[in-house]
Amino acid sequence: MRVVLGPGAMASAGSLARHVDGLRARGVPAEAIDLPRGRAERAAPVFEALAGPGVVAGGHSFGGRAASLAAAEAEFAGLLLFGFPLAGKAGERTAHFPRIRCPVLVVNGEADELSPIDELREKVALLPRGRLVSFPRAGHDLEGVLDEALDVAADFVRSLRLE
Repeated sequence: MRVVLGPGAMASAGSLARHVDGLRARGVPAEAIDLPRGRAERAAPVFEALAGPGVVAGGHSFGGRAASLAAAEAEFAGLLLFGFPLAGKAGERTAHFPRIRCPVLVVNGEADELSPIDELREKVALLPRGRLVSFPRAGHDLEGVLDEALDVAADFVRSLRLE
């Protein structure tokens, strides 16, 4: 099983070094990739090209949204979404959720201003195999709880090997 993560909208693969290193330290092969800037629909084909039954796609914010769009069209072992961005467009940004068939873990801070937690809970319920793990007082970048979030993420990826 391999995890491929994409960065937030204005960031590069290097911004996910803590995520990648943290997953690797927990025994989960992980890497970060750069994505084209602009709309997530433009970045989704990068993930689609990597699709397969041994790949967990995801990322932070924009990267996670691009991966989720790809998963609505292609087969993945799972999706790992950190700080999923609703940004006032929850319906538009999650319209594809019912088409995602793989297991999905959404890890979010409850103080994330881009994703009001009550609205995010409602939208995660649209995922046929979705699960939300939230952290009180954490914001969009999960600062202060990233190690805990990575523990949950690593457990999720390991559980996919059993399916």
